[in-house]
Amino acid sequence: MKAIRIGYGYDVHQFHKDRKLILGGVEIPHSKGLLGHSDADVLLHAITDALLGAVALGDIGTLFPDTDESYKDADSRILLKESYDQVKQKGYELVNLDATVIAEQPKLRPYIDTIRKSIAKQLTCPIDDISVKATTSEKMGFAGREEGVIAQAVVLLSKVE
Repeated sequence: MKAIRIGYGYDVHQFHKDRKLILGGVEIPHSKGLLGHSDADVLLHAITDALLGAVALGDIGTLFPDTDESYKDADSRILLKESYDQVKQKGYELVNLDATVIAEQPKLRPYIDTIRKSIAKQLTCPIDDISVKATTSEKMGFAGREEGVIAQAVVLLSKVE
């Protein structure tokens, strides 16, 4: 196996008024949450896909299918940790993570450090290995119309020696 691997993850969820907004394992005050089978944490889903993709283990839907009722309203922090455990079983560990959340509202700057701490805790790594950014889509597309949120993540893994 190669000494380093890169993984990319992408996820989207639409807003829904009867849900909490959870991003990076942190509840964010907002009038709407995200719709999904689990807690719909779009950021953790993108990170999970990046980790799994880096070691060719498929994606979040492969490991935790939305047809399985045991994952209904599941805490995405648990899904992330279980996925990262599988990555470690393949002999890899996280070097760093870079993620971006794309949403017009709410403004996420006040929550970024709390989100980074939450993710670092789940991945048992220093917070300096976790980068999370937020941006808008300049009112274009479904995110720009405030219909939902997009998240993208890139991870670098290295072989444990």
